[in-house]
Amino acid sequence: MTEQTHRFKAVIAGKTYTIVGQTSDEHMRAVTEVLNQQFTQLKQLSPDLSKEDAAILMAFNAISDQLKLAAANDAVQSTTTDTPETGE
Repeated sequence: MTEQTHRFKAVIAGKTYTIVGQTSDEHMRAVTEVLNQQFTQLKQLSPDLSKEDAAILMAFNAISDQLKLAAANDAVQSTTTDTPETGE
């Protein structure tokens, strides 16, 4: 069963964006909430940081986390697909 593409209005850092995707509204709300939390934290740590620079830092962190998770997933998959030696 294929998912329907739909539009979701998200307010991120005070600006409204229309996001088009196949994920649920609940997922989109969760992503929006995390983005706003991260944006607020960055602005508290560096009040002079522009919205563009904050967005770049958040994107960098997100891709870094994604690469770490992919590496961890690869490590788990390689250990579960290896067959134990029989000692013969």
